Amino acid sequence: MWSKIKSLPIPISVKLTSLYTIILFCILLFTSLLAIAGLRHFLSGHAEQDINDSVNNVTNYLMAGNPVDQHLLEQNLLAPEVTLNIFDDQGNLLMASAPYQINSPILLKEKEDNKPPHPKGPPHGKREHQKTSNGEDYYVQRLTWQGDRLYHLQFLRKMSLESSFLKILISNMIVTNLIGLFIAIISGIFISRKILHPIRDMINTAKEIEVNDLSKRITVNGSDDELQKLAKTFNHMLNRIQKGFEQQQQFVGDASHELRTPITIISGYADMLDRWGKQDPAALNEGISAIKSEAANMHGLIEKLLFLAKSDRGKQILNKVPVNMQHLIEKVFQETLLITSNHQVVLTRNDVSIISCDASAIKQMLRIFIENSVKYTPSGGTIRISSQQTETHLKITIQDTGIGISKEDQPKIFNRFYRVDKSRSKITGGTGLGLCIAQWIAKQHNSSIQVESTFEAGTTITVQIALQSSN
Repeated sequence: MWSKIKSLPIPISVKLTSLYTIILFCILLFTSLLAIAGLRHFLSGHAEQDINDSVNNVTNYLMAGNPVDQHLLEQNLLAPEVTLNIFDDQGNLLMASAPYQINSPILLKEKEDNKPPHPKGPPHGKREHQKTSNGEDYYVQRLTWQGDRLYHLQFLRKMSLESSFLKILISNMIVTNLIGLFIAIISGIFISRKILHPIRDMINTAKEIEVNDLSKRITVNGSDDELQKLAKTFNHMLNRIQKGFEQQQQFVGDASHELRTPITIISGYADMLDRWGKQDPAALNEGISAIKSEAANMHGLIEKLLFLAKSDRGKQILNKVPVNMQHLIEKVFQETLLITSNHQVVLTRNDVSIISCDASAIKQMLRIFIENSVKYTPSGGTIRISSQQTETHLKITIQDTGIGISKEDQPKIFNRFYRVDKSRSKITGGTGLGLCIAQWIAKQHNSSIQVESTFEAGTTITVQIALQSSN
């Protein structure tokens, strides 16, 4: 039934109200029928008990030798609502406890169609007992002998009052059930709409949301029910969408700005070469060198943007295998010696350790940290690399004596395109994406990055990577 109601193209409040109305109707109908049937059974049983008690009382009275006369009707032997009619063997009425009921259709029918035959046998010996019901009245006929005379005793219990009471009761139940159903429908629609109000708010809010306006939120009341939890979840989802959209806008703006700078420089040098470079070898060499440098910077920026785009979509795949980190750290150290000659690079410790990782990704992460140390450490400064194994982790430390990071900037250094010193970053070619990539690589290896820095004193970055299990 619910599947049929659910498939109808009507509001859910009407569906719920219809379902509960049908259930309530079935309950009211069942209880009403059960009550009427029980009451009818009780009244019928009470009527049968009355007429049986009256028959037993009169029978005992006559068996005691008392005559069939008017005194029989005066002995208070009959139950209330029970009447007694006495006929002779010819069917003539001799006496009646309620003469006004003699012409009852039921009584006449019985008198015409069921006239008892003349009995044979001794007086008080064989007696006939007949009991019938037409749905309203109960009656019993008995034969008794007084001397040589046969008397017909007819006991009648009218059910007219009980039938009228049942009819009134049924009518009242029908009216009250209809009123109850009407009240249930009205209150069901009101309550269901009240309960589903947060869902309508969600629908209206979703309709009002536009790409450029994600500030709409659902009003959450104090009650802590399922719908309020749904509203809170919807608001939380909107907060995340808005934050992601703002980050995307910022990312696109920053990327456009970063790409615009090298393109502008390349265009400028191209124009210069077109005007003067053909005749001026110095200008030609300067222009070509600048164009190559900016092209390299732009290539590096695009590679980093592609890396982050793949990581955001879950398309950046890492191939984790057991790696001897002592060899990897040694290789990174040797490469660092080649890229810088103005700094003192020292490998203070390099423990033997095996971890499950993507060797190229870990190497890229360490290069990012070392390149930042090289960029932001003045000439003559020191960069120390250390690899120390603990019981559960490999702790890699990169320490420099560079310009350091202020406390205000430290929480932001892993944000995309964030640079502590933008003027110096222009000289060094920084884009603000390296640390973001390093953080993503660390998360993919369940590793942690700790940054300790003092402004104008130096920075220490510590990466803790879990060791491969003994298995």
